Amino acid sequence: MKTEDLITRLAAEAPATAPISGGRVVMAGLLAGLPALALLLGLLGVRPDFMAAMAVPVTTLKMVLPAAIALLAGGAALRLMRPEGRVGLAGPALAGLALVALALVVWRLVALSAPQIPVALMGRTAPQCLFLLLGLATGPFLAVFWGLRAGASTRPALTGGLAGLAAGGAAATLYALHCPEDDPLFFVFWYGGAILLSGLAGMVAGARGLRW
Repeated sequence: MKTEDLITRLAAEAPATAPISGGRVVMAGLLAGLPALALLLGLLGVRPDFMAAMAVPVTTLKMVLPAAIALLAGGAALRLMRPEGRVGLAGPALAGLALVALALVVWRLVALSAPQIPVALMGRTAPQCLFLLLGLATGPFLAVFWGLRAGASTRPALTGGLAGLAAGGAAATLYALHCPEDDPLFFVFWYGGAILLSGLAGMVAGARGLRW
């Protein structure tokens, strides 16, 4: 039997199985983690003045910015699962969000006097904020990373970094429901710092765990 005939026969006899969708794996992992996130939110509690706070545009950005980061970075990471995948418009959009955050910081620095800056920066909950944000990001990141391993990314570090940004953004969005700190200097620095740390951790994990 010729080699070509053998290959054709083996291919015909192989059972037809649908490949597992990495996107479905990601969604399954995230759905499995929802009860844990709901429990954590229940323990933290939603701030009592949440609706009134969301009526203030600057405070609304505290939730909108990280949510947009999560959606853009998560979508880009899923696209990069495929060898031909590209970041696309998510890259410029994420850069635009960073510029908005920087503009908020500059606006507050101009408005505050020198003695007021450290008070606004640290707020009342800075240490617990960073700790809780990184903790909340762990579950979503593991779920997304698990799904990404089903893909074949040719840029594993970038894919992992975007997954980390997405997880950090999701965690910050959730934490914003509880956080009473509304000064942009506070939430841009601490939320942004946690999101960037999550992205760096994802980049390291991706470089090691998403190679193929």
